[in-house]
Parts: sequence; structure tokens; C-alpha cells
Amino acid sequence: MIPFLDLRKINQRFESQFKERFQQFLNSGYYILGSQVTTFENQFAAYCGVKHCIGVGNGLDALRLILEGYKILGKVKEGDSVLVASNTFIATILAIKQAGLLPVLVEAEAETYNFDIESIEKAISKTTRAIMPVHLYGQLAPMEAIIEIAKKHSLLVIEDSAQAHGAINADGRKAGNIGNAAGFSFYPTKNLGALGDGGAVTTNDDALASVIRKLGNYGTSSKYVNEFLGFNSRLDELQATFLCCKIPSLDSDNTLRRNIAKRYLSEIYNEKIKLPVWTGGDDHVFHLFVIRVEERETLKAHLEAQGIGSLIHYPIPPHKQEALQEFSHLSFPVAEKIHREVLSIPMSPLLTEEEVSTVISALNSY
Repeated sequence: MIPFLDLRKINQRFESQFKERFQQFLNSGYYILGSQVTTFENQFAAYCGVKHCIGVGNGLDALRLILEGYKILGKVKEGDSVLVASNTFIATILAIKQAGLLPVLVEAEAETYNFDIESIEKAISKTTRAIMPVHLYGQLAPMEAIIEIAKKHSLLVIEDSAQAHGAINADGRKAGNIGNAAGFSFYPTKNLGALGDGGAVTTNDDALASVIRKLGNYGTSSKYVNEFLGFNSRLDELQATFLCCKIPSLDSDNTLRRNIAKRYLSEIYNEKIKLPVWTGGDDHVFHLFVIRVEERETLKAHLEAQGIGSLIHYPIPPHKQEALQEFSHLSFPVAEKIHREVLSIPMSPLLTEEEVSTVISALNSY
């Protein structure tokens, strides 16, 4: 059996460190916003190459707090619009709506599954204040073009980096250090995953960082002094200490993922299967390896019969979700086709050569 993702195996590598850190955490008697959150924030900021990292409860909160922070700073106001991918996970859109802003869905590009650049230009209106590119499946969005458009129209660029920890652009800048601010998730399945929920905001904006740090802790500026109407969204001290154990392995794990991707791309030759497009650079960390096939359920069953796990990310596009009925009249042919056909196959830094060969053989025999 080759599971889609074996989290137990991934985390077993750190088990002794986790136990030692847990004992230190337990003995500390300090369980919320302690030294381990500060240590992780400093480590992750240094890793991303940014001035500030603020730990928060999850990736959705990270994006929402960025928008709430910009509202306080007067950069956006309720009713303003934010351009966002039409084929993203719903959390990206929820963050915009929950901040009182209007999501404007943008068509996807069929080869990379990221923003279609021409569609971005067409979607900009008088109310547009920000672009929120999603580094979907671990591949950087076309940030150079997006930054150029943003400068032309004086727009903020907020990266949804939830799936792209460690992805690097041509200039050597990592996800989280390309736009004005970025939101990360440390959900257990991520390339840098906690053992529970967790998230972070990264930015080089001193004012934004200061506001978000207060907003995530009830709007507190000092003990029992509340400057803003805030939220309770704080990175858990225990999750922070676990993440500190895993940061040193992130780059090597991403390299292993890329090596597996290279094998998939060079050895899967089934004409029924559409493979992802990748330049071969460090701009992709392969959080997921996503193929497309017209008869998706048939292929999924074919893999399952051979003991190979797979998952669908994501079966329903946001504008077809019951929770977002106000967008149901819209049509995004490319995004809809992507959602009908995508299938994620096993991708883990711990897949063996034999397991990768088995997956490849199963796909070629379909």
C-alpha cells in the first residue's frame, strides 16, 4: 500500500526532538505566546528573508488579519475589491469576505493552474485595492507580471503562500517575501506542517506587522489595554516548538519533492494523463503533484485497486460552492475544467524509489 501521504512517517523523524521539546514546554508553565513562538517567528522570518513574522492561528486567519490590518492603516476599506484566483481553496476567498471586502474571481491559466495574467488586467476596477495571488500546489504565481500590474495600478500584493513554503523566484526571493505581505498555513499536510493548526503572516512593513500582532491578540497594545477590536488568533506555543524542529529539514525535503517530480514528469508517458508544467527551477516545491485526466474517477479507482492512494484538490470550484451562491452565475471555463479533471498522486519527501516506480507504472498502465 502506498498512501497518498503518510504523516506519521514524516513526523517520526522528529519524534525524539518533539518529546524533548514537549517536556520543556510542559515544565515551562508558560503555554500561550511564550518564548517558543518568538523563537519560531524569528527563525521563519530569517528563512523567508523578511523583517517580520507574526504567528497566528491558521492560514485563513493570516490572510484575514493582513486585510484587517490594511483597513486600520487606511490602505483598504470595507467594500473595496480584491482580485483572487477562481480555482483556489475556499479559505482564500473566505478571508476576503470575512474582512468585509469583495472577492473578484479571476480565470486560471490552463498550464500552471495559476492566475491568467490577461484576465487580471480585465478584472481591475475603480474599487480594486489588492491582488491576492495563490501559489497553488506549491508553484509560485507569475509574480513578476503581477507586481508590474500592481505598481501600474497602485495595488497591494498579498501572497497566499499556504502551499509554497520555500519556493524561490528567479531573483532568489522566497514565497512570503515577494509581495507586500503573505499568509502561511502550517496545517499538518503542508511542506512545513505542525501537529495541529497554525499559521503566520510575513511582511517587511513595520506598521502592518505592529497592527497584526495586536489584532491577533484581542487588539491588545499592552496588558489589558485594547487598541483595536481584535481577534483571538495566536500560534500555539507547542506547535511553534514543533515547527522549530522541522525548519532545518524544509529545504532538503523540498529538494526530495522536486526529485520525485522530475521522475514523474520524465517517466509518465500515458497520453490520457495531462502532467503539470514546470521549468525545473526552485519556484515549485510540489506541495502537491497534480495531474489531469478526463475520466478521473476511473483512474482513481485504477490506482486504488493497486494499493495507491490519491486525492482530489479540489472537486468543486469556489463559484459553485453553496456557501458562495452570489458567484454562481459566473463562468470560468478553464477553472471549471481544472476542477473536473485534477487528481493529486502520492508526493512526499519520504517516498522510496521503488514506490515512485510503482506509481509511475500504475499510471502508465491506465
